[in-house]
Amino acid sequence: MTTVTEADVLRDALGLLKDREQVAERLLASSAKHSFDPDRELDWDAPYEDGKWFWPPELVSLYDTPLWKRMSEEQRILLSQHEAAALGSLGIWFEIILMQLLVRHIYDKAATSAHVRYALTEIEDECRHSKMFARLIAHGDTPWYPVSRAHQNLGRVFKTISTTPGSFTATLLGEEVLDWMQRLTFPDERVQPLIRGVTRIHVVEEARHVRYAREELRRQMLTAPRWSQEFTRITSGEFARVFSVAFVNPEVYTNVGLDQREAMAQVKASGHRREVMQTGAKRLTDFLDDIGVLRGVGRRLWRSSGLLA
Repeated sequence: MTTVTEADVLRDALGLLKDREQVAERLLASSAKHSFDPDRELDWDAPYEDGKWFWPPELVSLYDTPLWKRMSEEQRILLSQHEAAALGSLGIWFEIILMQLLVRHIYDKAATSAHVRYALTEIEDECRHSKMFARLIAHGDTPWYPVSRAHQNLGRVFKTISTTPGSFTATLLGEEVLDWMQRLTFPDERVQPLIRGVTRIHVVEEARHVRYAREELRRQMLTAPRWSQEFTRITSGEFARVFSVAFVNPEVYTNVGLDQREAMAQVKASGHRREVMQTGAKRLTDFLDDIGVLRGVGRRLWRSSGLLA
């Protein structure tokens, strides 16, 4: 990884970085063409269809475990509904953190720049996404599934101490694993049409957010002080550990009539689940490895999260 100072051009292991303003202008143009109002785009009045899933069965946490094989099809579908609600709840928690981190990122930057205008546009997107997820949860017969009090407090600490590269690494972690799952969900005709519509909107708009975060993280890992880069490696690994634990709320098992302790033990032991999570994270972990985030203690933390093989 080397830095080229001529004409303020930066290069990393992935090549030359694009001009920050040009990237933002393209993202703003894309946002103008391909942004959605979920309240108008989706049919919220249509009832759920009998026998359809709320999440592809292969992505449900207990899939292919001994407990899954004992469950009826009805109970499996019910679990997919509760897990979809839990993921929506997790998404709201994460996006509220992301919006605060974006506001911090642009606090002292020129408000007239395309880079800042795109950050504000992304905050608009995330507001709509959070409202969309909340409406989806309320639309079904499921509760809101908040993260644990410990994770809420860890989120407060992270928002306070996070560096700029750490913020963008966490952003990508929250966006890319779910994005991989949603790309499998929205074309899947076994899944409820409303769920497919929600995931389609989220995938289209999140693609821009991922591009923005990746470009900025590459820049930050070249220009941030060495202590900030190392701090980013450690905090991102710890956030990966929190994310992997929070990904499925254990209350979903109780609420569908399963023994919570048994279900959690089987998910932890599931080779299929481990493969799903690592496959979902692989595009991200390959990228983070290339730009120097997955090193030292941080890499060991990522491995212990189960997201890195």
